Amino acid sequence: MLSKRTIIGLVVGSIIIALAGYSLVLHAGTITINEDYVVAVGDAVPYTIPAPKDTVQHMKIVGDAFDLKLASPENGLQIPNTSYKNELVLDWTHLEDGETKILIQNTGNTELSITGELIRSSDPIWFTYDLMVVISGVVIIGFSMGFTLRKPKGF
Repeated sequence: MLSKRTIIGLVVGSIIIALAGYSLVLHAGTITINEDYVVAVGDAVPYTIPAPKDTVQHMKIVGDAFDLKLASPENGLQIPNTSYKNELVLDWTHLEDGETKILIQNTGNTELSITGELIRSSDPIWFTYDLMVVISGVVIIGFSMGFTLRKPKGF
């Protein structure tokens, strides 16, 4: 017969393992980020977007005036540091696995609005984190199973 503590440990450990498994599924593959950001006058914002091959990126920048430098992996979209006014819509595709680096500097007299849909690779640290949570659920179940054992005489 299982003790009360063992049953509680089994339930809690199973819930932890199930949540970590669900998180592992969520963190697999690519992640879509819907960007909606405002840059103050005179400020700059850098973006680094790691993405796999053939992912489509979209970004729209609206403001008085701004400088933009963009470099995509391999022979993708390459824009040198250039000044723009009013609005710029960027659509590009990663031709190779790698990082797109973007630097946007607000040089105008009003705030700059950045919107877009960016697709990026999942960070490997999330896989490690989720795996550690699964292991902790297994450890909780293991310790709780120890409560079903009879204690030898003298303890």
